[in-house]
Amino acid sequence: MLPYAEEDDVTEVYGNLAPSQKLTVEAVGQWFEFYQQKIHGRQSFHSLSAASSSSESEEEDVEECEDDKALLLGLDPKEWKKQDHYAVLGLAKLRYKATEEQIKKAYKRKVLMHHPDKRRARGLLVQEGVDDYFTCITRAYEILGNQNKRRSYDSVDPEFDDSVPPVTQENKNNFFSLFGPKFEMNARWSNKRNVPKLGDADSLFDDVNNFYKFWYEFDSWREFSYLDEEEKEKGENREERRWIEKQNKAVRQKRKKEEVLRIRQLVDNAYACDPRIQRFREEEKEKKLAHKRARQEAARQKAEEEERVKQEALEEERKKKEKEDEEARIQAAVAKKEKEGVKKQLRKERKSFRTMAKDFDYFANTEEERINNLQEVDKLAEMLALNSLQELNESLASANKDKAKETFLQKVAELRAQIEEDKRRQLEISQRSAGGDTMRDKKQWTEEELQMLIKAVNLFPAGTQDRWEVIAAFIGQHVSESNKNARDVLSKAKELQKNDASLRQGVSKQAFSRFEKEHLASSTAAKPMDAPSERLESAAEAQLRETGTNPAPWTTEEQKLLEQAMKTYGPNTPERWECIAEVVPNRSKKDCMKRYKELCELVRAKKAAQEAAKAKKS
Repeated sequence: MLPYAEEDDVTEVYGNLAPSQKLTVEAVGQWFEFYQQKIHGRQSFHSLSAASSSSESEEEDVEECEDDKALLLGLDPKEWKKQDHYAVLGLAKLRYKATEEQIKKAYKRKVLMHHPDKRRARGLLVQEGVDDYFTCITRAYEILGNQNKRRSYDSVDPEFDDSVPPVTQENKNNFFSLFGPKFEMNARWSNKRNVPKLGDADSLFDDVNNFYKFWYEFDSWREFSYLDEEEKEKGENREERRWIEKQNKAVRQKRKKEEVLRIRQLVDNAYACDPRIQRFREEEKEKKLAHKRARQEAARQKAEEEERVKQEALEEERKKKEKEDEEARIQAAVAKKEKEGVKKQLRKERKSFRTMAKDFDYFANTEEERINNLQEVDKLAEMLALNSLQELNESLASANKDKAKETFLQKVAELRAQIEEDKRRQLEISQRSAGGDTMRDKKQWTEEELQMLIKAVNLFPAGTQDRWEVIAAFIGQHVSESNKNARDVLSKAKELQKNDASLRQGVSKQAFSRFEKEHLASSTAAKPMDAPSERLESAAEAQLRETGTNPAPWTTEEQKLLEQAMKTYGPNTPERWECIAEVVPNRSKKDCMKRYKELCELVRAKKAAQEAAKAKKS
């Protein structure tokens, strides 16, 4: 916009004006126009029209507020906390949805209509120095015009419905029409935006789940400071103000807790009445049943496949075993033939050695020396291996008497040294088995004690509380004459571990050999000796056929088969032990029942040993 020319301004013409052109400009609004008018001290048409219409807007606002005059006249300024501030400003329909601009406009309308000066100007009687209902209008704007105070008042809005619908059949039938508005009404207290909707009967499971998850974790900003009975500012001193604040805080926390319980009750009742939850449960149940049926069918197919593979493996193992037995028989025959040949060759070499020794007059010059050398010749002939004996015969065959005697005496000395070395090694082994080189443990261990020690070490693994005391108690319970303590047990266990598995295997083999001999003797005594087919079979098979029991120790695979069969055929299975015996090969019903009782006794013994060690320690 060009500036206006003043009276004293001089105008000049510099040239012809260019032809007019049509331009597109951006409207800058009335504030720019007002700024230009202010610079040049002039008023625009818009400012004049706004001034002329102000009186008309005042009259319109006055007319809008006349309807609530009866409410305003009935207000008591002293009871301002009990008044409806939205109704006082004429915003009863909007309430918490009213914006700040709407609140300001409403307040201006009330001031233009009910201010004492305005009322006097209209000829109404206004008492001087007395607070009338206009004080309530001012108080309402102070509350609603301040964001924090308005939030405090909105938390206790008298128009808000705090009721919770109960769980009834009628409410279940009208679930969406009843609970939908309730949740929308309470969503105003949420600190989080985008509050999920209740939805409808066709809502998906994830939407329903997110809805209830949100409301079960509902974060509410609603607070109850507006209901404080005493205002902190009324305190005469700091201590009294602190006391008032403490009392108000306790009441607020109590009401906040009640509000949390109310929301939780609302969500619980909605969850109980929601028809979608029941539908989801039925769908989930059907899904689980279908999954279970599929899993059972897969398990059945897997079991059939495993059984087929097992049968194929057994057949292959049988064929492999037959082949191995045939190869072993052939190898045994070859080995036997070779062994017979070695024995024949050894007898020949011994005869040759004795003949040459006799020819050399037993390498002696006197009768006494001849007798001693004769004994040495017998030792060499019996103790030397075939290779050594052949080398000795070759040396003697190509030597004269003196050279032959020297070779003979050298071989005798080597044999004696070897015997002494063997004795020394045997002595060391016997000393270690009797208690070790340190001589710290002088107690002797019997075969039965060693067997119980190995069994207890496997039964009570590392990590068992008071392990060595428990093992000592276990040995004492099973070996009546045992006097071994925890220190003896620990020392012997370290010795067995140091000597590797040879000693432990020796103890186990000795125990099994004794067991097998006893049963073999009893079985052979009961059978006639002239039955060739029975003499060829093993003692375990014979006793299994005669008494229905197999005395052989249980292998790891047999133990696994027994445990799996006991899980498969429960206590309520008819003919349970017959079914179990069919699963475990070479084991009868009696063997399975006996093994089960042994395991039960072993568990009881384990518990008893632990309790005994604990009692001894206490």
